[in-house]
Amino acid sequence: MQVIHKIGRRKTAVARVYVSEGKGTITVNNRDLSDYFPTATLQYKVKQPFALTDTEDNFDVKVNVYGGGITGQAEAVRLALSRVMCEIDEENRIVLKPEGLLTRDPRMVERKKFGQKKARKKFQFSKR
Repeated sequence: MQVIHKIGRRKTAVARVYVSEGKGTITVNNRDLSDYFPTATLQYKVKQPFALTDTEDNFDVKVNVYGGGITGQAEAVRLALSRVMCEIDEENRIVLKPEGLLTRDPRMVERKKFGQKKARKKFQFSKR
């Protein structure tokens, strides 16, 4: 099996994932998974596509991720890994799709408008 490359995005985070056959090591920005994503929740989010397809220790993963916050980065990695799992075996799509792991979350931060304090908030109105 050659190296499979996929991209996942969430808010402003972009994750480039390179998956090859191996022992199950996950490296994020040249650091171990547990070092980069310290909480168990974030580690679970990243490993979720492997857990659902029963392939935890079959692949080595190298991830380059940038932009956004730590949660957005974890979800971007999750989307990229889900896309890889679908390319490896089309049957995985049946498992991942109902869980919502193949859906790109389109919600982004709304831009600030001129003449306003934030995107929707206005400056305080003074009648006199």
